[in-house]
Amino acid sequence: MGDAQKIDALHRRHMDRAMELALRGAGRVSPNPMVGCVIVRDGDAVVGEGWHAGPGTPHAETEALKDAGDKARGAAAYVTLEPCNHHGNTGPCAEALIAAGIGEVIYAMDDPNPLAAGGAERLRAAGVNVRGGVSEDSARHLNRAWLHFIANKRPYVVGKTAMTLDGRIATASGESQWITSDESRKAGHELRRAADAIIAGAGTIIADDPALTARTERGTQYPLRIVLDSKARTAPGAKVYERSAIVGRGGALLATTEAAPAPRLSAFKEMGVEIVVLPADDAGRPDLHALLAALHKRGIVCVLVEGGSEVLGGFFDADLLDEVEMFVAPKLFGGGKTAFGGDGVERLADADRFCFQQMKTDGPDFRFRGVRRREGS
Repeated sequence: MGDAQKIDALHRRHMDRAMELALRGAGRVSPNPMVGCVIVRDGDAVVGEGWHAGPGTPHAETEALKDAGDKARGAAAYVTLEPCNHHGNTGPCAEALIAAGIGEVIYAMDDPNPLAAGGAERLRAAGVNVRGGVSEDSARHLNRAWLHFIANKRPYVVGKTAMTLDGRIATASGESQWITSDESRKAGHELRRAADAIIAGAGTIIADDPALTARTERGTQYPLRIVLDSKARTAPGAKVYERSAIVGRGGALLATTEAAPAPRLSAFKEMGVEIVVLPADDAGRPDLHALLAALHKRGIVCVLVEGGSEVLGGFFDADLLDEVEMFVAPKLFGGGKTAFGGDGVERLADADRFCFQQMKTDGPDFRFRGVRRREGS
């Protein structure tokens, strides 16, 4: 391996670590991106690490500089995103790096946000060596939801389902717990942890009474829980509405229509549940485009749609699914409820909407991840 190849491998290794750190902010940093930073001296001695923990908290570079202290002078900083160059809740990271005496900055991808971009130019102007584009594809995948949020002005939507080999999520009698293994359910909770909001339909809440919290080794996390309920049929005392008055992120939101009776809405208000009255679609359900527009305004970057069948089918029919996570158990139900309701596709050519990867889980199930194909991809 030549010297250039060794340097490239070293850069990628430190950038991989920066991305591991960035992931610690998953589900907590919106509407900001996940960012990690590693400060290295003499090529391979890590002296500082940091990541962005959430809005209003120090940026990854600031945390890493604090961790490094005086050892930052003359060192190299590896950052998953171009250091910012604007005054927001915190000062410009480019200026902090300059003030600390950083000698080199290696970053993965340019900042697409015009309010924050320009950090690389500011660093170069101050005499700092700058290199961009290191592990860029990995960095873009890491923050794919945020990039989509910036470019498309709506949240990134992930559809998740747990089903049998013949595509069923419940038996003919409605029994559904549990189709998949413990390992798959743990993976599902990690998906919840990474999302800003979870969406489910009234039928799922009535049938299963799920809490829709993320329960992982890191503890219980409370994303915003959204229930699509056109007539407010769900019970205000359902688990999904518990802890609805929690301070900060999270809480519960009832997405309904004008068909919901006023007395029912009053009961939800008394429980501290936020209510959003949306236009109804042709079937009388809350309009999904209007819902996503409302979520974009409140800074929701990524939502996880957990169903049930009609809700997932509605997002599929509206072409609003950007990614799907499908956990498939080696079981057959024959009849029962399908994972995706709705109208579905009419032509076979339209069934090639997603690019799928197959992964075997630790348990007996299979996991398929599909990412929406876009023009030119």
